Amino acid sequence: MTDASVAESDTSVSRFLAELAHQRRASPHTLTAYRRDLALLAAGVGGRPLATLQSHELRRQAMRLHGQGLAARSVARTLSAWRAYYRWLARRGQLAADPCVGLRAPKRPRALPKALGIDQTAALLAMPGDAPLAVRDRAMFELFYSSGLRLAELASLDLVAGRQGSAGLDLAGGEVTVTGKRAKTRTVPVGAQAAAVLRTWLEQRVAMAKTDEAALFVSRRGTRLSPRAIELRLAHWAKKSGLGLHVHPHMLRHSFASHVLQSSGDLRAVQEMLGHASIGTTQIYTHLDFQHLAKVYDAAHPRARKK
Repeated sequence: MTDASVAESDTSVSRFLAELAHQRRASPHTLTAYRRDLALLAAGVGGRPLATLQSHELRRQAMRLHGQGLAARSVARTLSAWRAYYRWLARRGQLAADPCVGLRAPKRPRALPKALGIDQTAALLAMPGDAPLAVRDRAMFELFYSSGLRLAELASLDLVAGRQGSAGLDLAGGEVTVTGKRAKTRTVPVGAQAAAVLRTWLEQRVAMAKTDEAALFVSRRGTRLSPRAIELRLAHWAKKSGLGLHVHPHMLRHSFASHVLQSSGDLRAVQEMLGHASIGTTQIYTHLDFQHLAKVYDAAHPRARKK
């Protein structure tokens, strides 16, 4: 059934769409989407009047769409149009009960974070050159990967931690204090390689930073490096390293989490270092770890090899 036939055959649908267009000033795009989504429902029930449908029939139609391969996001959008229509009917007293109550869209699959392999990370961090900017960038990204920082946490780092526990570096103690989401501070270790490059950068920083600049990482102008500038520098080095893929800052954080979990298996420790409020957020890295193990299995197990 076409969009036009739905509007023509079901008076309530045509009135609903007319009100959207004239009273609520809905955009043409919204109207087209609602027509299409209601047409899907009408086609699924053989053209029956939509106002007569029951909850179990709507659930069956939602399952049908999902079973036909419609993405979870698209099903959710379609259900939104159905809900709007049935709420409109309910407000006009044309329904004994709203059949959309309790109707839920299928869960969207959670996208796995993209992480670099250990060799890829090593290639990225092998930045050549002793120029101040090269040293600064190497120090930034070694620290990023070493401590699993967020981009905003890295950009806000000061040369030394403040008295109130503000974000700053403590090379003597081999740790860095950062301020994360919800203004929570945490202290995480700094690896030996990162510490070594940071010491070299601190020697170079003296000549670059303005006298009163507190930031650990500064630009050519001697002021705090912005998050956007950090993104661009990482993209520059990723391209120069020949990895052949776009590397964004959060990918280094994902790589840190994935590699530590692969080596230790300690999910709680990874949660603490990442600053996740819930262990559920951290558990996504177990899926990455499983993918790594699956690849090893496929490459090594005699029964897994393709003949």
